[in-house]
Amino acid sequence: MNALVSLLEGPRARGAFALRCVMSAPWSLRVLAESPLTLIAVVTGEVWIVHDRGETARLGPGDVAVTSGSDHYTVAGDPETEPDVVIHPGQRCCSLDGESLEDELMLGVRTWGNDPQGSTVFVVGAYESIGDLSDRLVRALPPLLRLSKEEWESPLFSVLCDEVVEDRPGQAAVLDRLIDLLLMRALRAWFARPEAKEPAWYRSQADPVVGRVLHIMHEDPARQWTLSDLARETGVSRAALARRFREVVGEPPMAFLTEWRLALAADLLCEPDATVGTVAPQVGYSSPYALSTAFKRVRGVSPREHRARASKRPDVAPGLPGSV
Repeated sequence: MNALVSLLEGPRARGAFALRCVMSAPWSLRVLAESPLTLIAVVTGEVWIVHDRGETARLGPGDVAVTSGSDHYTVAGDPETEPDVVIHPGQRCCSLDGESLEDELMLGVRTWGNDPQGSTVFVVGAYESIGDLSDRLVRALPPLLRLSKEEWESPLFSVLCDEVVEDRPGQAAVLDRLIDLLLMRALRAWFARPEAKEPAWYRSQADPVVGRVLHIMHEDPARQWTLSDLARETGVSRAALARRFREVVGEPPMAFLTEWRLALAADLLCEPDATVGTVAPQVGYSSPYALSTAFKRVRGVSPREHRARASKRPDVAPGLPGSV
């Protein structure tokens, strides 16, 4: 399991919002949804994304864009067209004066737009809430990135286009996995570009020593690792491991392990039936007290406070066309 997969496999990186949009010109959507991570892939036509931070991306058939963070942006057929639809948190779509457009723009199962025969078709996959593991990924990305069809092309894109309009048992899980895979394909292509600033945790996978240590940590966070154990697994001395890890990752290996365990714990604690007692052994802590103490020391809040805050995060409202 490499670092990218680990981040996307966080327990809270589930329940993505998936939607097929069909539009006829003129059209323009003001997106205030603040989804932390959104993928927009064009099937036919032309789509422009104008980000509030100043970045602009033009997408043609097969191109994809990824937005990250909570900033706002506009998606339109022409960047000069003024928005007439606003997408609010929870994926609520309204007119400029706040009137709901859910029924008016609903065209079928996870299909939405102003014209069922529209010449512009694109697919949206948005993570409405992400855990601490995936948050590390979001922080490594620019607010808006664009990849051409040639840079990221994936046969799974056509599968997603077919599956997004299906209404079968288990469809939510199918769409989750497809969006995950497409996102990973796009991000691998992005990080391979010369101008992309690879985060240390991604770049370090290619290092024979550090990459091995990260793999071990990700695969078995519950084990009571020591620096000596990690050095033995990689065939180098403790001093050599500590020096190389700090050079590549920017922090000591045991400090990274603590951060990783607590990030994993933060995600696991948000699961409905989780308790500090059940989570502690999964992330390498001998008792609930030990986990609570470390959690409070590093994160400044108790596990209970963390759960309370996480429960207040907005999720997709039930019944919307893209809810999966």
